[in-house]
Amino acid sequence: MLTHLTINNYVLIESLDIDFQHGFSVMTGETGAGKSIILGALGLLMGVRADSGAIMPGTAKCRASSISKVMI
Repeated sequence: MLTHLTINNYVLIESLDIDFQHGFSVMTGETGAGKSIILGALGLLMGVRADSGAIMPGTAKCRASSISKVMI
């Protein structure tokens, strides 16, 4: 289970930390709110091929990291 997500310098996100609580989590928001950008960062964590165009302009690198916990 994903418990924490950190994103830095990815597309339009300078810095973002999200804590996910145990149970069902939903991301909602208006069109253009950035939900797809967060899903793109999650894709990087799952091994999707990275694109240098996703690095925030004016920065040298981006980072997406997560903390997961196995639920038994």
